[in-house]
Amino acid sequence: MTQKRAGIISIILLVVVTLFFVVRGLLDYAILTMMALFTLTNASRAKSFKEQGHDRESKWMRYLSIFFAVSFVVVLLLIIF
Repeated sequence: MTQKRAGIISIILLVVVTLFFVVRGLLDYAILTMMALFTLTNASRAKSFKEQGHDRESKWMRYLSIFFAVSFVVVLLLIIF
């Protein structure tokens, strides 16, 4: 399985899990999975922008992905403690 296909499958899986948490009313977990989803989608966009030669946009998406990854950790710590 290629890295691109694994990324697409993980994004689809996170969308399904997020919708499950929203329907069940577990909004803390829904926000957590949304942060993971935003991290993956922005990282994927950063990579595709880099391949297309859009260095500035790639850098912006990479930093946005890092921001959502840090937010994921913060939300996870808030849920645990």
